[in-house]
Order: sequence, then structure tokens, then C-alpha cells
Amino acid sequence: MARKSEEAPAEIVREYGPFPDTKHVHGVSYDGERVWFAAGERLQSFDPGSGEQGRALAVPASAGTAYDGRYFYQIADGMIRKVEAATGEVVATLPAPKDASASGLTWAEGFLWLGDYGGRKIHQLDAKTGKVLRVIESTRFVTGVTFVDSELWHATLEDGQSDLRRLDPETGEVLERLVMPEGVAISGLESDGADLFYAGGGSSGKVRAVRRPKR
Repeated sequence: MARKSEEAPAEIVREYGPFPDTKHVHGVSYDGERVWFAAGERLQSFDPGSGEQGRALAVPASAGTAYDGRYFYQIADGMIRKVEAATGEVVATLPAPKDASASGLTWAEGFLWLGDYGGRKIHQLDAKTGKVLRVIESTRFVTGVTFVDSELWHATLEDGQSDLRRLDPETGEVLERLVMPEGVAISGLESDGADLFYAGGGSSGKVRAVRRPKR
């Protein structure tokens, strides 16, 4: 018998932006110091303390973004580009899952995890080849995905409503939901590894920090 998921309003603790020359925030990632977001033709960073923009990498960036400690993985044009964070050089390309409407992306536990928006799925990928290793089903459009302390979270957007959902990574069962205010959409998603999620704000050009529930 499925457990009833916990539900609570999402606590937005800070908004960043809208940022200059940014029409849409797509994927979001975090390198331990700076938040990065996909802004179409560039991967743009900002300081989460001051909110000031920092370095940018000139790489096509129209969907999810991930970071493994050395490389960014950036979705655009139906592929995943592996980008050297220090230089911005594209060192490899991986195929996105066939027929998937690739949205969110994160790197965790040695794998890439890719959100499939229209398919309402999360794909676990081999980070070297892009091979699909496993598929987790969702009941909502998936717009972002992240892992923190072995917890799998994904963002949704459907019928004008977004929420953050914690899933059982083995079964896909929804364990917890954080409901965003009406009219506040989430595009990309990433954890800071502690008590915050960074949520892309789509066409608002903003990134929002959302409180992660304490255990």
C-alpha cells in the first residue's frame, strides 16, 4: 500500500534577478560557491551571497545543467555537452535519450539524471556514454531534478502549478511535496548540498532559493 506523501507550502527565502540579457532561465547548477544557470547562448554564474553575476561560458544552454566537480554537462540541440568548467572547452558530447523532451539534469552518485518533461520521466544515464540505465516514472511534467543526501527531488510544472517532489529513487513513489505559490513556475533545479534548493524561474528571468525541509 502506497504511503501518503507529506505536503507543505514551499518556503522561498530569496529571489535573484531578473538578470541582464536573460530572457529565460533553463537549467540550474551549483559548483559549491556559485550558482550557474542556462541562459540560451551561455552558461551564466552568480554569487548567491551578493546576487552579482560572475563568469559566463559561451556554450549552447537551452535546458538542464549539471556539475560533477570538474565538468559541466549542458543540454542543448538534442545532446549533452561535457564542458571543462575552468576553460569552457567542450571536451565530449553525449546523446540525450531518444524521443525524450530533455529538461532538467543533475550529476549524483556517479551518474547523470535527466528529466524528461513531456514523458513525465527521470532517466538515469551512464555519464560517459549517455546510455539509459534506468527510468523512473513521474505523474507530472518534469522540469528539474537534483539529489541531496541520497534524496531524489524533481520539479514539476503542469496546469500553471509547480511543486518540488521527493521521490523514492527505487520505486518512484512520491514521499513529499513542496507546493510553489500560484503563478510561480520552476524550470531548472539544483541543491546546494545543504538546506537550499535553487529553482530556475523560466521566463521570469529569476532564480529562487527554496528552503529544504529539515529532517
